[in-house]
Amino acid sequence: MSYDYALSIAVVSFNTRDLLRDCLHALLAECARLPGASSAEILVVDNGSRDGSAEMVAREFSATATPVRLIASAVNLGFGVANNRAIEQARGRYIVLVNSDAFPHEGALARALARMDADPTAGAGGARLVKRDGSWQPSARAFPSIWCDACLLTGLAKRFPRSRILAAAERTWADPAEAAAVDWVTGAFLILRRQALDTTGLFDPRFFLYCEEVDLCRRIHAAGFRVLYWPDIVVTHLHGESSRQAGQEFSEHEAQILLWRMRSLLLYYRKHHGAQVWLARWLEELLYMLRYARNRYSSTAARRARAQEALRLIALVRQAWRETRGGRVSPPAPW
Repeated sequence: MSYDYALSIAVVSFNTRDLLRDCLHALLAECARLPGASSAEILVVDNGSRDGSAEMVAREFSATATPVRLIASAVNLGFGVANNRAIEQARGRYIVLVNSDAFPHEGALARALARMDADPTAGAGGARLVKRDGSWQPSARAFPSIWCDACLLTGLAKRFPRSRILAAAERTWADPAEAAAVDWVTGAFLILRRQALDTTGLFDPRFFLYCEEVDLCRRIHAAGFRVLYWPDIVVTHLHGESSRQAGQEFSEHEAQILLWRMRSLLLYYRKHHGAQVWLARWLEELLYMLRYARNRYSSTAARRARAQEALRLIALVRQAWRETRGGRVSPPAPW
């Protein structure tokens, strides 16, 4: 089968106008470095932004050497469905997903193209993600399991980052400079083989946000392809650089994000692990209950605040369970 381009690059944006502009400039510079007859197109899916993102793309990127196509949605479709829109219209041999807050370093796209061409067993590949200061971010992970979730939620994974057993979830034990076959890689930068997608299908639309690339990578494995991590493909990823200050009030935005994460986790467990979804629910509830019991009678205001936060987290877990009917259904989109 012939394709019009070597790469179709999909960028999903939701109210990230300034980051999106910088991301597109970085991608255009990378497209210009592609070797020989290699070519690319960029498809921007605007998820109902209210900050003028779509207008900015139409105004500033309508006459570039690498074509930039805008797919504007009136509503927030979520990450997976928005990328599906782009993939359905893409005309490239490979699909590259790039977050609007991700900036490929020089040569990243050319290396990703070369890696996929050289290894027909590679169904998907990911990059070495770094923060603004150049420090490493977890870039390849193990599939969710009750054990991995317990290690993350209890802090054991963070306390023992070099342990293959306790830190399995984010693979912090591994040398980030070594390439590896892994369970899944993040959608911040993800290159996909068309033949793999022809077998697996696209992103499961039930996952509005979170777990969608985990689910897809699991299906890519099941189809007989590998998921690979390549450390020489470097991408600066700005997400998560600033964290909530100690003692700051638990915000409504954070509550919403946690609710979305729990909905997706329940959907994932029900889909891939059946009755283990009950364990996933009770694991989180139990740990938050213990946090509440440990802090509620403290003489320290910050610890009492942690107890109240634990109660809110328990309520969010129970809400996610009700809204997904124990991981059986996805709430109506947009979440």
